[in-house]
Amino acid sequence: MSSRQVMKKIFANFEDESDGAVIRQGITKADHELLDPFVSLVEFSVSPPGGFRDHPHRGFESVTYMLQGGIIHQDFNGHKSTIREGDVQWMTAGRGIIHSEMPAEEVNNGLQLWINLPSTEKMIEPQNLELSSSEIPRAEKDGVEVKVIAGESMGVQSPFYTKTPIMFLDFTLEPRSQTHQTVPETWTAFAYVIEGDEGVFSSWDSSTVEAHSVVVFGTGDQVSVWNTSSSRPLRFLLIAGEPIGEPVVQHGPFVMNSQAEIDMTIGDYRNAKNGFEMAKYWKSE
Repeated sequence: MSSRQVMKKIFANFEDESDGAVIRQGITKADHELLDPFVSLVEFSVSPPGGFRDHPHRGFESVTYMLQGGIIHQDFNGHKSTIREGDVQWMTAGRGIIHSEMPAEEVNNGLQLWINLPSTEKMIEPQNLELSSSEIPRAEKDGVEVKVIAGESMGVQSPFYTKTPIMFLDFTLEPRSQTHQTVPETWTAFAYVIEGDEGVFSSWDSSTVEAHSVVVFGTGDQVSVWNTSSSRPLRFLLIAGEPIGEPVVQHGPFVMNSQAEIDMTIGDYRNAKNGFEMAKYWKSE
């Protein structure tokens, strides 16, 4: 097997958002070509009375993964749910959705990944799926624990899929442990370090990676990670996906293939048509 090497490291700096939310932006527009099909990765913290109030989306899927507290989701199709620590929400925005994401507790931290949709599926009907922590398969061996949110690891496979095929694994490595994860050779792959500053993500580069960093991998069919700490666990997400190979134009909450499609989307939202018909009438509770 050929081990993937580190191509780039990106530290996710703090950015202040309105309504009492603080975010770390791990993937930005500058990384779209390098990280196809991934559009955005955000680590967020939000407390009442703040939150992500009613806002639209089109053209992609999102995976929201709670690390602490909870988030209350509502959308204009009548869907309402609360995801809490260890839970996941898959949301396919498709042709259009308007929703809110509001804090359920005093302290609420999580991660949200945006995954592009191919042009043939950008205008599909929106949908939501929640997975409770107890529904997420997991495995543990030799000081390594993995939660398999999407894909397969350590002989365990998730039964859940996004439209664009991805792997989404939450690893915790005890001190001095290591893992070697198979990844499809043609897929884009990166890691995001949640906790721990002594992880080594390449057999050729022994330098450690600090928490809140994105580690972008080159080609190969295996990712190897070592926790060199003698006292602290290392927790990271390993995320991989099949590239789409189409142009990406992102404008705020919309992800399309061209500026003309972005202009059309803005017009659809303002005029409450082509998927945004409820925009005139709906408000979250």
